[in-house]
Amino acid sequence: MTSSGSDTPLSSSATLSPPSSPRLKYLLDPPQESFYDNPHVQPSTIVEHISSQKSNSSFVYIFDLAEQVGFGTSTKAWARHGQSAPVVDLQTRAGAGLSLIGRLSQGTSAYADAKTVLTAYTTPAGLAQMTPSFSYLPQATAESRLVVQVPAVTSTGDTLSLSPSLASLAATWPLLSEGIVVLLSSTAQQSIDFANLAYQLKHSHVIHIFDHHTSGREFGQYISPPQPVAQESVAEALAASGYSLFEYAGDAHAHTALVLLNGPLALVAKAIVRNSPSSGLGVVIVNVLRPWNEDALRRTVPPSVRDIHVFDDVPNTLTHGSLHADVFSALWTPTSNLGIHARRITPSHTHRFLNSAEAFLQYVSDIVPSFPEDSVYIGAVAAKRLLLFSSPQSPISPLPRVVESLFTTGSIRGRLLMDYDIFSKQGGVAASRLLLSKQDSYHQLPLSIEVPTEPSAHGLVDFIGILDQKLLSTHQIFDLAKDNSVALVVTSWTTEELLANLPAVVTASILKKNLAIFTINSWDVATKLAGAPGSTHDAIQNIVTYLAFVRLYLGAAADEPLVQKLAQRVFQETFQGISISKVSSHAWVALEEIIVPVSSDPTPCPLKNFESNAIVVEADHGETFVNGSRLGSWHDAAKHLLFPSIYAPDETLASGERDHQDPSLRPEVPDRTFLVTCTVNRRLTPLDYNRNVFHLEFDSSGTGLKYAIGEALGVHGWNDEQEVLDFCTWYGVNPNHLVTIPVPGGEKLHTRTVFQALQQQVDLFGKPPKAFYTDLAAFATNPVDKHALSFIGSPEGAATFKKNSEKDTVTFADVLRMYPSAKPGVEKLCGLIEDIKPRHYSIASAQAVVGDRVDLLVVTVDWSTPNGETRYGQCTRYLAGLKIGQKVTVSIKPSVMKLPPSLRQPLIMAGLGTGAAPFRAFLQYLAWRAEQGEEIGPVYYYFGSRHQSQEYLYGEEIESWILDGVVTRAGLAFSRDGPKKVYIQHKMLEDSEILAKMLHNDEGVFYLCGPTWPVPDVYEALVDALVKYRGMEVVAAGDYLEGLKEEERYVLEVY
Repeated sequence: MTSSGSDTPLSSSATLSPPSSPRLKYLLDPPQESFYDNPHVQPSTIVEHISSQKSNSSFVYIFDLAEQVGFGTSTKAWARHGQSAPVVDLQTRAGAGLSLIGRLSQGTSAYADAKTVLTAYTTPAGLAQMTPSFSYLPQATAESRLVVQVPAVTSTGDTLSLSPSLASLAATWPLLSEGIVVLLSSTAQQSIDFANLAYQLKHSHVIHIFDHHTSGREFGQYISPPQPVAQESVAEALAASGYSLFEYAGDAHAHTALVLLNGPLALVAKAIVRNSPSSGLGVVIVNVLRPWNEDALRRTVPPSVRDIHVFDDVPNTLTHGSLHADVFSALWTPTSNLGIHARRITPSHTHRFLNSAEAFLQYVSDIVPSFPEDSVYIGAVAAKRLLLFSSPQSPISPLPRVVESLFTTGSIRGRLLMDYDIFSKQGGVAASRLLLSKQDSYHQLPLSIEVPTEPSAHGLVDFIGILDQKLLSTHQIFDLAKDNSVALVVTSWTTEELLANLPAVVTASILKKNLAIFTINSWDVATKLAGAPGSTHDAIQNIVTYLAFVRLYLGAAADEPLVQKLAQRVFQETFQGISISKVSSHAWVALEEIIVPVSSDPTPCPLKNFESNAIVVEADHGETFVNGSRLGSWHDAAKHLLFPSIYAPDETLASGERDHQDPSLRPEVPDRTFLVTCTVNRRLTPLDYNRNVFHLEFDSSGTGLKYAIGEALGVHGWNDEQEVLDFCTWYGVNPNHLVTIPVPGGEKLHTRTVFQALQQQVDLFGKPPKAFYTDLAAFATNPVDKHALSFIGSPEGAATFKKNSEKDTVTFADVLRMYPSAKPGVEKLCGLIEDIKPRHYSIASAQAVVGDRVDLLVVTVDWSTPNGETRYGQCTRYLAGLKIGQKVTVSIKPSVMKLPPSLRQPLIMAGLGTGAAPFRAFLQYLAWRAEQGEEIGPVYYYFGSRHQSQEYLYGEEIESWILDGVVTRAGLAFSRDGPKKVYIQHKMLEDSEILAKMLHNDEGVFYLCGPTWPVPDVYEALVDALVKYRGMEVVAAGDYLEGLKEEERYVLEVY
């Protein structure tokens, strides 16, 4: 290793830092090859680099959930320096994908960009919320398509530990249309190759899910550049990259096979069969989930297989996964003897299996009794496992990167993963896992398995470093060590003080495992050599600790000259006038072994386990981002916890208004919910008009509900009472009987009456996915019903399923009535049917004006089925039937609709139908500020509906705001009132000159809210205005509007 340049851990300015690659200064404007074959660059950073290149993406949409897990921070920094495609920040909410759909839909405009390849970053949980919008995706072309990069990491359980579980997507897979490709990768190299491949499939929308839990965040990986791919089909493109749709590993004549989606758990399963090649067990890994290729799966599974176990990531053990249905439809035949079993892997399973190889081996042994569990070892052979614990704000917290840098060349390979626990101790705890192995034995078992941080029956760690002495009395660390292994404690305590601070349980663990405990006071050595605390003092502490580590790592082979020589491979020979040899001499003397006596203290002392629940990213200028939040120090990180909405009150609320979530109020809903009271339910359209548009007002007094202008209200609606009772009668169940069913999104159960479950939780009258037919077939007692359900759920039944879903709008209840012999028990039925999801409506009021009140503008959704039956939208029907005084559960969702920083900026609002809702809130607020004497800018309000006499929504208020001068001009388009249809874009064309001036010269802001269909026409109207009155070329005008999006001055909220 060189002793200068970017590889030098100690800079000449006496500032200690890890190797500079994770910092932006190293990654900005680099030569392309510096990302590859570079162990200092994390694979996830390379995925960001590929995705954000202007040659691949027109825009990168970064959702908040992705940034919270440390994915997207680098892209934003590159964008600030002009080194990537433009970046758009978005917040995750129901229908989050509509912004992307609206942008791609502009491809129908004559003035749209020649190429619009959008990239989105989100997590599995965020993807689950986006997926319903994907049904509106236009067909992918080489010039217009969507790529979603999904770092697979999710918070789970009571401790919010990070997990790669895809359980949140269990209900999502069946919703994906045939035009979407889903790629899954696990290893570092595979993540890069598939990320690149996502942009080579030029006629498909692509979702790429990659491991961000372990391999994606590791240092020490040598990544080869991805190869260009010319093939257009998924299978051919994969083959050209050295991969296949399905990968098989294990016994070529296996009698049992496990089927898993590609990911960390698949790597563990692969390691099991690799180390037991004649066990009769094989593993099928799914690299491409969509499009599902049944023929390829049949070719992959050995003909000798008689039992298949399908591992499905599901939120709870009562939920059916779609992978089992896919495998079943591909492999099962009436004449086969093949057993296809569903193995439901919950987030707690995934967490346990990825932290304990023994747990996963036991699970496999339980389902495959012939598997020789005891004889299988899956870890790296002849490897050293190191685990370093520190406080992230400690001066020596960079030490793990410095240690890892010693093993980036030569015959030994080092893999480093840094995890963080920000809950168990003030300031947080950092755990750095380091695996050292020979390069020829290097393999890709997840580091959480190789170097676990959860106590087990026998420890696996060869060397433990405790860089913060306080952790000795707070955390259970020594249980992780191997018997007869070595531990280094960096401490300012004397031997007597250290022994006095050791809890009895820690002492017992040290003695039981016969651990050799060494201490070094790096602070004292640094003070002797560097004087007062400062950057030089901090650097010397790291050098001293590093020297102690090297000496202990070498063991009996260590002598002072050798240790000094290895230090000079990493550090400069002289540092701030202090020679490394001098530091080495002091460190050699300061390292002491202590003898731990048996403790006589009987006082029990409960200790904590380390839980990885935060991801830390270092960006340019030394900025630290913890779960997406920029923080000044680790002391701040302890205050700003992983999910502020759960663990920290909103600082904008007065102290008396910081109400806690009522646990009895929709406990299954992750968002904070409020119980509001309906005070007004008024129809705005005439009774004889065929559209029921109505105005609602809710009293929020005493609930703590706060909302910003333009935000949306999530309504947790119920099914119609009479329809539920009618169904109970038909199904033969007593609505008052109690059932115990899972709380949505978790593994907990709650007890409710049948009526409560079917009215308030289960989406009984919603649209069933294809998997429901397959799942229901298992309960049919009539062979005809069983065959019909199985057929519709199979690939051959796609046309029938499409007719049921899109033309006949068949509901879950309809399917049950169509096949009456399929009657699972009501608890099982509740597990088969999806849960009701909140519907979101733009808030039509400004809280600063109306106080403890929230208003909505809603239109009843209804339609007729082919047989003439009238159907209703679940939530709009619920809202339309609300009685005065009735309680409603609601939540708040943020929105892109917000006023600009200055009220003097011109505003152009275009609303269609109920799309007028947020603009009523805007105008309420502007009128209120104008009454207070504040100057407001010009406001142009465009509104469109069918008839002025029936559907001029809030017309009286609009007219009064016109008279008061709040609305400068109202462009009203009532399409059915004249001989020629007039829409809002026609009204905008009448004002082209002033609109062009507002947007181009006066910092004006344009908003559109309503359905997606007018987006291209409105876009063209604005482009025409800029071309005609600002002398711009068509392409330049389109680019200008795109730039306004980045400035939040061209805002669309369409559905």
